Amino acid sequence: MNEAPRPPRPVGDPSPTAGDLVPRVARGDEEAFGALYDLLAPQVFGVVRRVLRNPSHAEEVSQEVFVEIWRTASRFDPSRGSVRTWAATLAHRRAVDRVRSEQASTDRERRAAAGDNSPSYDQVVEEVTASLEQEQVRRCLGSLTDLQRQAVTLAYYVGYNYREVAEHLGANLATVKTRMRDGLVRLRDCIGGVELGAPR
Repeated sequence: MNEAPRPPRPVGDPSPTAGDLVPRVARGDEEAFGALYDLLAPQVFGVVRRVLRNPSHAEEVSQEVFVEIWRTASRFDPSRGSVRTWAATLAHRRAVDRVRSEQASTDRERRAAAGDNSPSYDQVVEEVTASLEQEQVRRCLGSLTDLQRQAVTLAYYVGYNYREVAEHLGANLATVKTRMRDGLVRLRDCIGGVELGAPR
C-alpha cells in the first residue's frame, strides 16, 4: 500500500525523503539531485551488482541509471510505488539489458568460432543499441571540463558523495558541487538530445 502524499519539506530541511526530492529534481534542481543520489546510490548499485558480476560494468550501469533518473524524474508517478521501488526497477532493467547485450556478444563470438557468422536480427539490434548508449555516455562525458568529468566520474563510477569527491580532488567543496551540477546539466542535455530508441 502506498503512503499518503506528504507535503514538501522546506528547501533547507537536512533530511528530505526521496519522495520530497524527486519533484525538485524534475524541476532541474541539481542540489536535490545530489541529495537523491546520496539516498539511492547504495541501493541502485546493490541491485545492479546482484545482476552483473563485473564491478566496472556495474559502476557504468549505475551511472546510466542516475542519468535516467535525472532525465525522467518528471514522469515519476507516486501512485505506482515509492521512489526507491522506481529506482530499483530502473536499475534492474538496465542491468538485465547489459546482461542480454553481453550474452549476445558472447553468442556472436561462439558462432564466429564455429563458422556461423549470421547473427539474428534481434541480437544485432540489442548489440547496436547497447553500444550506441555506452558510446553516447562516453562522448558526453568527454564534453565536460576536466573537473566536471572527474567529479561526475568519482560520484557515479566510484560512489563518492560530494565531500569525498572534494577531498579526493583536493578541491573546495562548494566548487565541486557547482562543477558537478553543471556537469550533470550538460550530460542531461547532451544525452537527451539524441533518441536511441532504447527501452526506458
